[in-house]
Amino acid sequence: MDVKRLLLLIPLAVLAYLIMVQWNQDYGQLPSAPDAPAITSNAAPQQEDSSNSLTAPDSSGNTVSNELPGTEAATEAATTDTRDLVAVITDVLDVRIDPEGGDVVYAALPEHLMSQDGDRPYVLLADNNTLSYVARSGLQLDGNSGRISFSPEKTEYRMVDGQNELQVDMTATVNGVDIIKRFTFKRDDYAVNVSYLLANDSGNAVSARFIGQLVRDSNPDPSTGPKMGMRSFLGAAYSSPENRYEKIDFEDIQAGKFANREADGGWVAIIQHYFTSAWVPPEKQQNLYYATTDSRQHNIAAFAGQSQTIEPGADATLAATLYMGPKIQERLEAVAPNLELTVDFGWLWFIANPLFWLLDHIHSLIGNWGWSIVILTLMVKTALWPLSAKAYKSMARMRKLGPEMQRLKERFGDDRQKMSQEMMKFYQKEKINPLGGCLPILIQMPVFIALYWMLLESVELRHAPFMLWIQDLSVKDPYFVLPILMGASMFVQQQLNPTPPDPMQAKIMKMLPIIFTFFFLWFPAGLVIYWVCNNCISIAQQYMITRKVQDDPNVGKDLKTK
Repeated sequence: MDVKRLLLLIPLAVLAYLIMVQWNQDYGQLPSAPDAPAITSNAAPQQEDSSNSLTAPDSSGNTVSNELPGTEAATEAATTDTRDLVAVITDVLDVRIDPEGGDVVYAALPEHLMSQDGDRPYVLLADNNTLSYVARSGLQLDGNSGRISFSPEKTEYRMVDGQNELQVDMTATVNGVDIIKRFTFKRDDYAVNVSYLLANDSGNAVSARFIGQLVRDSNPDPSTGPKMGMRSFLGAAYSSPENRYEKIDFEDIQAGKFANREADGGWVAIIQHYFTSAWVPPEKQQNLYYATTDSRQHNIAAFAGQSQTIEPGADATLAATLYMGPKIQERLEAVAPNLELTVDFGWLWFIANPLFWLLDHIHSLIGNWGWSIVILTLMVKTALWPLSAKAYKSMARMRKLGPEMQRLKERFGDDRQKMSQEMMKFYQKEKINPLGGCLPILIQMPVFIALYWMLLESVELRHAPFMLWIQDLSVKDPYFVLPILMGASMFVQQQLNPTPPDPMQAKIMKMLPIIFTFFFLWFPAGLVIYWVCNNCISIAQQYMITRKVQDDPNVGKDLKTK
């Protein structure tokens, strides 16, 4: 009967494997990156409403009017015209700026490809049929924050070799106030300085306020392909000196659960897997942070800077930093305090952070993230060696003394209370921990979960090759070889453990390698590499300890055979 079952299971397993490989080929591909908008776009500007204009609550929490006089008529007249977008290309950014308001409506990252085998850059910001995600910025003059139509000096800017800074100016005049909206890009920098240079020639004092918004629909994260398991957070985040880091779900924004917050400095961001965008106002400036939705039910995470009064004939500058790029901790730390927390390692961050620090330093020495994970596994296993050894020793004792435990069970099987008492005496006498078999897994679980989030969140591992067929440590093994090796190693490790006395428990334990293999099919390859290496080291450690206990004549020498 066992041979017949085996002959049936083998082709079924092969068929299931082939189905998974084919599914991965058909549905495991990430969506392609949208093309950059043409410098001259035929798309007409939308009508001025809350979906296309900047709003900010006043001190009482009410939304102020955001229409400049005549804006509605001007927009209606412009719907028949083409719209010129300003292209800005640096070594790390490829963006498009809409002169109608000066919003960043497209941002691609040339150093981060959409797919490893392609040549299209990863697109973070875009406004098309599949994703609406833009960074708006506006100027509130005397309480009005309608869209300002700027005139750019030219429609294309490109950072050339040897150039470390690129400045993009767009000009406008509103009610006698001359405005220059300036974007300052720096080489090898994802942080862009956005500033308004104001010259008040109106003859009257005016108030001015900088407003920055990140506007995104609720569509799924394009950087996360189809997978099982836990997913990275997609939503907004806020930070202030009083509140280091607070995540805001899109559902909470839609429900209006994020109340207005006032803080000196701080930042607001929209975060997703590997990448983020953030508005960072000046650190010593008092800002109002808020989250709301527009008329299209898009999510808005925003800040409004402190209002400044500009006397007639006076000048003023209002500025903030816009970050659009990967979640690299050292880069985020340089932009604003606590911005590195957008690299969300979960509730075990206090374990994940030192693990990443160690992994990063190992990588700086050997230059391969896969082998760095192997070395990190050796170091973690060495640190946990004493605890694991104690657990394995207890299991080895149970394995050797299994016949005596079975004899006690047969002798007192009808009297469960008496059997429990005798078994406890037996455990105490032979220094056996009945939960010893669970301890190795329990010890490793916090480290395993921390490593899961660390490997899942670290953009450094995105598209990072290891060797042979493993060319991206951040995604699942395309041929599921590593998960199968993990299941096999787990099965071998089980053979070194004592058989549980309860038949049902024994059956469950036999199923664990199959269950774990199934779940690990969709885990990142880097994490499976850790688990395979960890199992192999555990097998060697457990084998040595088991042999030592088996050869120890003092184990069970006082037992009396009856």
